[in-house]
Amino acid sequence: MLFYLTLILSCQLAGELLVAASGLPVPGPVLGMALLFAGLVIRGGIPEGLAEVGDALLSHLSLLFVPAGVGVIVHFSLIGTDALPISVALVASTLLTIAVTAAAMVFLTRLGGGRDDD
Repeated sequence: MLFYLTLILSCQLAGELLVAASGLPVPGPVLGMALLFAGLVIRGGIPEGLAEVGDALLSHLSLLFVPAGVGVIVHFSLIGTDALPISVALVASTLLTIAVTAAAMVFLTRLGGGRDDD
């Protein structure tokens, strides 16, 4: 299991290094996750040990949000000064997410030949 945890963290580190070296406008962990995904596609599946480590991390995912929550509270005054732009961004992104999800569902339903109840 230690090997797979090291693999996950190594992919994250590789993503961070690639972003720092190339200046890509993508978070390092996201690029690291893409690298891990590419490796799993090439391998043809998810090893059992990696699945166990992933499940363990996901079961404790709420603990990973504690530092972010502390950061929000520490910088609460900054959030208060920019409340309107933050609120607009949250509402707009939520509506956009709903619209894209609905469009993807309609597309995939038609692509799959599913029946439409309309």
